[in-house]
Amino acid sequence: MDGVVPSSDGVPVCYEVHGSGAPALVFVHGWSCDRRYWRGQVDAFAARHRVVTVDLAGHGASGAGRPAWTMPAFGEDVVAVVTKLGLGDLVLIGHSMGGDVIVESALRLPGQVLGLVWVDTYATLEEPEPREAIQAFMAPFREDFPAATRAFVRRLFGPDGDPGLVEWVAADMAAAPPAVALDAMEHAVGNDARILPLLERLTVPVVAINPVSRSTDAEGLRRHGVEVVAMPGVGHFLMLEDPGGFNRLLGEVVAGFMGAGS
Repeated sequence: MDGVVPSSDGVPVCYEVHGSGAPALVFVHGWSCDRRYWRGQVDAFAARHRVVTVDLAGHGASGAGRPAWTMPAFGEDVVAVVTKLGLGDLVLIGHSMGGDVIVESALRLPGQVLGLVWVDTYATLEEPEPREAIQAFMAPFREDFPAATRAFVRRLFGPDGDPGLVEWVAADMAAAPPAVALDAMEHAVGNDARILPLLERLTVPVVAINPVSRSTDAEGLRRHGVEVVAMPGVGHFLMLEDPGGFNRLLGEVVAGFMGAGS
């Protein structure tokens, strides 16, 4: 079932719903992606759970026109979908920037969220990026957004990435609207300092599924309440590169949340 709901600022947010069963699983994509990036998860989990995939505002089929593409605003997009569907217990799953988004959403949905799953969102939480470093990182994207995005995406896969998948993701993300993408990137890359006090306010578990190929400071994340599950043989797009392996790990994490809440 496809649907659309206005976010808190009136921007239309599109979503899909599949299957049934509690808790509901709400999947939130990353920067310059959309709900198609969860295509390997929908059928795998819809037999046991109500599965919801969301296009954040400015992405996919959702509307634009927002003055600033911030993590709190994206968090409101998810809340609007959850509220529209009348979901009860749920688990929020966010890839990359989507991990920041679901923290915002969880704090706006007290009593409903059993746990959060970060999919390669943070490798460390110890040293927020200084503003100068953020601007230096963004400079190539401001100069030539499509070329910089393609090069960036190719690096995220690593040398063993499937060439067809790599080029599909690179071309897809490079076609994102630059005005949305650049502002969202600046807010996402600069979210390191904001996320720490938000994590302190959470009262539910957070699990990070990170690729082994990326050096993760597991102890540092654990100090901030985030448990780490390492996944071998993949790059940044875990759920696309090895859907079966990712789904097994995600299923175990969700089962753990359900057990903790029983």
